[in-house]
Amino acid sequence: MTAEIIDGKAFAATVRAKVAEHVANLKEVHGITPGLAVVLVGEDPASQVYVRNKGKQTLEVGMNSFEHKLDADTPEADLLALIDQLNNDPAVHGILVQLPLPDHLNSDLVINSINPAKDADGFHISNVGLLGTGQKSMVPCTPLGCLMMLRDHLGSLSGKNAVVVGRSNIVGKPMANLLLKDSCTVTIAHSRTQDLPGVCRGADILVAAVGRPEMIKGDWVKPGATVIDVGINRIPAPEKGEGKHKLVGDVDFAGAAEIAGAITPVPGGVGPMTIACLLANTVTACCRANGLPEPEGLTA
Repeated sequence: MTAEIIDGKAFAATVRAKVAEHVANLKEVHGITPGLAVVLVGEDPASQVYVRNKGKQTLEVGMNSFEHKLDADTPEADLLALIDQLNNDPAVHGILVQLPLPDHLNSDLVINSINPAKDADGFHISNVGLLGTGQKSMVPCTPLGCLMMLRDHLGSLSGKNAVVVGRSNIVGKPMANLLLKDSCTVTIAHSRTQDLPGVCRGADILVAAVGRPEMIKGDWVKPGATVIDVGINRIPAPEKGEGKHKLVGDVDFAGAAEIAGAITPVPGGVGPMTIACLLANTVTACCRANGLPEPEGLTA
């Protein structure tokens, strides 16, 4: 069997097109332009690229983009004051503070100072609690993207056995909660799980988010399963030349693709969905703030 490739790049383009359609409608019918504010503290190169891409895509779908770049030594009080200002700005519907923050800043304190209704990343403790209890919340972008792709590929997820490998607050735990909400039978596994290969082999849906390159082997995959690989790992690629690197997922793609029914590649799978879902979350927050129906197909 050769697995169907789930093209995250193409699917993300579809999501962005839906977002743009909703934004145009909000502008034309209600005179409202959704706005996303992104705060970057310091000069981490990867974060700078990510923030630049977020700003570009925000503008491309017709939303307002507000970028705030602060020095690496910015006092915590100044950052909290900026977030308070954004919380109270009616033109801002989504707020994202780019992580990681410099060591002198308390990430939990900063994230939890964001108005939960504007928490575009879905990391605020209130949103975590709402999601965990099956209530309406802002949902973390990467798990939301995974859920969208699973629904698109499989239709109903009800009754399927889902295994999430990884227990992070950003992906593993919220992913499990989303799958439970869609009536899957969910197992959260991790690097210390006894007989992890055996647990994975029971999965109709296997979500790998453990952060270890190619840890999940092809023979860990149930024949015909749908595999979502969240991992992005940079490893040496001597075949490309001295000092060269390549990106791989948490799944041994070549081995798994021979057994799975469908699989996301790395790169080009889950990654492109993260920013697309950030834009979707901002539109959702805008609709909720104005008492309007939530955008169909862009929420959990």
